[in-house]
Amino acid sequence: MKFRKLTVYALSTAMLAGLSLTLPACKDYLEVDPVSSFSPEYVFSNVPNVQKQILGIYNALTGDNGYGIRLSMYYPLDNDEMMGQSGNPGDNERRDIARYTVQPSNTQLANPYAQLYSGIEKANQAIYYIPKMQLYATGTDTEKRDLRRMHGEALTLRAQFYFELIRNWGDIPFYTQPSYLETDLYKSKTNRDEIYEVLLADLAEASNLVPWRGEVGSDERITQGAVRALRARIALFRGGYSLRPTGPKTGEMQRGSDYRKYYQIARDECEVIIKRGAHRLNPSFQSVFKDAIDAHRIEPNGEVIWEVAMAGGTSATGDSKLGYYNGPRLNGSVGNGALSILPTYFYSFDPRDTRRDVTAAPYNVSSAGIIQPRPLHQMVDGKFRRDWITNPAVLTSNAQYFGLNWPLIRYSDVLLMFAEAENELAGGPTAEGYDAINQVRRRGFGKTVSSSDVTVDLPAGLSQTEFFSAIVNERSWELGGEGIRKYDLIRWNLLDQRIRETKEELKALVGKQGKYANLPSTVYFAANSTTPVYVTSPYEAAPATAPTNTVSAAWISNNITTTMTDLFAVGFTKNKSELLPLHTSLLDVNSNLSQDYGY
Repeated sequence: MKFRKLTVYALSTAMLAGLSLTLPACKDYLEVDPVSSFSPEYVFSNVPNVQKQILGIYNALTGDNGYGIRLSMYYPLDNDEMMGQSGNPGDNERRDIARYTVQPSNTQLANPYAQLYSGIEKANQAIYYIPKMQLYATGTDTEKRDLRRMHGEALTLRAQFYFELIRNWGDIPFYTQPSYLETDLYKSKTNRDEIYEVLLADLAEASNLVPWRGEVGSDERITQGAVRALRARIALFRGGYSLRPTGPKTGEMQRGSDYRKYYQIARDECEVIIKRGAHRLNPSFQSVFKDAIDAHRIEPNGEVIWEVAMAGGTSATGDSKLGYYNGPRLNGSVGNGALSILPTYFYSFDPRDTRRDVTAAPYNVSSAGIIQPRPLHQMVDGKFRRDWITNPAVLTSNAQYFGLNWPLIRYSDVLLMFAEAENELAGGPTAEGYDAINQVRRRGFGKTVSSSDVTVDLPAGLSQTEFFSAIVNERSWELGGEGIRKYDLIRWNLLDQRIRETKEELKALVGKQGKYANLPSTVYFAANSTTPVYVTSPYEAAPATAPTNTVSAAWISNNITTTMTDLFAVGFTKNKSELLPLHTSLLDVNSNLSQDYGY
């Protein structure tokens, strides 16, 4: 075949280069600044070179403009679990995104959008050229297998990039080939449903190209479980609600009449993953994070089906701020501790649920690893926490990058997607649906996953609506702090309702009304402990005299009103805030784009 010149990232796992992206012209967000410039004859001439090009596509997931912070910890907030960085809106960056007062000029919009498109451009190159390689058809069995896998990886990565763009911006320009082959780089928006159809078809193809976990070495590369789980997730979004600029309810949340077709796709893909047995739940919920992700290890059960591999170092080398921007701070001053667990979310957990104290961390940590309790209104998320990172240097370090991976899809999510789709399609819960959600619940309560347990299993005889409500709650308890909740609520058309309900619940909690009547003003923890140990219960009034050998934290107080109730999602507007605006620079250079949804 005849190759034309193109630019690619030639990267290795040990040396990932970051992106420096601007948006002076529409074409620029389909291109990247190259580390080296090679002809496609060279890049797509052998398997090792293609592997480097594929690693460059993976790299577009990482760093500050990827899941290193913005896509993971700015865009998914506020929701009914957590708040973004504390403080009033008006900074024209992350606080305005969290408070839903974002404007098209917001400084945090342009670069993530550009980086996602740069990943698409590199994926388009791989998808176009790999099947045209002579080795793809006539190479050795090993070469053909490796190239097929990388073709499937490129299809899957492109689907993830487009999915992230759609769930944040709605309809977007759609490109499926290298930019030099495009006759128009200044495209208008493509209906998201058309894009979803291509992505679902691409992932169906990729599932036949990519091996299962256990058939290849254990690392962070995409395997077939990830392909099928992503296809299930995208199908549920295709079948769910989304904010539309046109249609029978222009400018409102809408759902297609053929949504059951997509729930069927999701159900079938999840069933394949479940029956294959390549992935299973870790018996310990805490271990998934403390002993795997935070310990820089691959989770041994395959529960973390797909995680974004962070290289370590800086944003320029593809790292993340997980454990620095969020989670416990060092000595109360080092680290942002920026994401706050809502008190109402903390109290939504059953006290026996082990997931509460993994997801919610009510403390800072000293340089010696000693717990320093935080007030309830300053409780941070805990799945990515400094004191669980295996490198002891983080307890004395001012560094902002700890090399923690971001989990994109876990097996528990697959079980819950299966249960949700079963309930929708069958008009009520089935035995298989009950089993799927109960496996997740049993593990959460520290029970044996495979054995029925009446103390935690959902009661039999639930209606379709009741079972759906159980799914809504279970997904929150299981997946809290993993960047999923806001988007789940949007596809269920529940975001507005849940925000309003959460505001009322926060007011009731501060006033100690109803179920919150007996909550304490102070909670005591064990002193000089390296783990948070509640000496007094967060569910009962505090004793008149402080217990010995304890440290205290303010609990129910008016501070919750000033830092949370008055600010939480303060600018949310139904039928607008479900999506972000396009950055001003995009419209400046492309007159074919429109700013929709009331921005």
